[in-house]
Amino acid sequence: MKRIILSVLTSLLLFSPSFAANIDILPTMSSKTNVQDRVWVGTFQLVWNDFMDKIAFNQIKFPAGTPVIVNELNKQEFTEEDISSRCYYKYLGNIQKNTKKTIAKAIKRKFNETSDILDQLDLTPSKQRFIVYAMLKKDFKFVVPFDKLGKSAFRNMEAEYFGISKESQKELDNGVEVLFYDNPSDFAVKLDTKGNDEVYLYKTSNTKTFNYIYEDMLKKESAYKGNKKFAEVDELKIPNLNFFEEKIFEEICGNRVKGTNLTIDQAMESVRFNMDNTGVELKSEAAIIATMTALLPQDEPRYFFFDDTFVVFLKEKDRAKPYFALRVHDISKFQ
Repeated sequence: MKRIILSVLTSLLLFSPSFAANIDILPTMSSKTNVQDRVWVGTFQLVWNDFMDKIAFNQIKFPAGTPVIVNELNKQEFTEEDISSRCYYKYLGNIQKNTKKTIAKAIKRKFNETSDILDQLDLTPSKQRFIVYAMLKKDFKFVVPFDKLGKSAFRNMEAEYFGISKESQKELDNGVEVLFYDNPSDFAVKLDTKGNDEVYLYKTSNTKTFNYIYEDMLKKESAYKGNKKFAEVDELKIPNLNFFEEKIFEEICGNRVKGTNLTIDQAMESVRFNMDNTGVELKSEAAIIATMTALLPQDEPRYFFFDDTFVVFLKEKDRAKPYFALRVHDISKFQ
């Protein structure tokens, strides 16, 4: 039987230093980007949901035009129902003198963690200023630690790997399920953990959105009729992953929420991720800072006054080109 070498190398899962530059943090699983290396965590969506439902009390729209990512976030495709409450902490309220200390104590108590973003937020106390904050934390171990496989090639560079080699099957294969194996460049596996978490790894060059890729993986799994048990001749090789990235959502900041007196001052998210032969550690934070102005601003009026040089065109409806053009500069010539 021909040996199947499962080398889980995806464009997303990249071995890197503790700070990885140019990894795009996406606000939703349906968000598009031209950046090859990208990550999504549901943390910012949790913050957005509370901002939308408990502060703005409506879908978020901007008077000058609503960005695509805002319309995606408004769909609330990820909610508290999709993750255990044990794994996240949220805070919502007016910014007070003790707000930073309250959040810091809470995440220390619940997760024994410190914040990566609180120092970057403008927490000037005011009854007119609001913060919506969330931390999502995961720390779990694989059923059995995988072997350390040392360094080998990842595309055009070298990376540190873990997995299962042919020499060390032991009980490691009990924690691996083959979802499908169509060819050496198109396959997926699932890694079991000691808790309630599952790790899916899908080798694919597809650059579409995360939600499309996930559904594509499930379809291939459903259609696969081959052996889903990790066999003695199979091998597994996964690169260690370790990165920290943060992002300010510039398209959101500085905009007033239509129909309200709320302006979004800051919107950001951070992701800290580590995966090695023992398990996974994930910490992600997100926050929105908004200010309520004293008076409800109205949409700015627009004055369509042709009181300076202008041009007139006349055209028949079923014709592509105008039959008349006039430029008016000196109005005394026309009146």
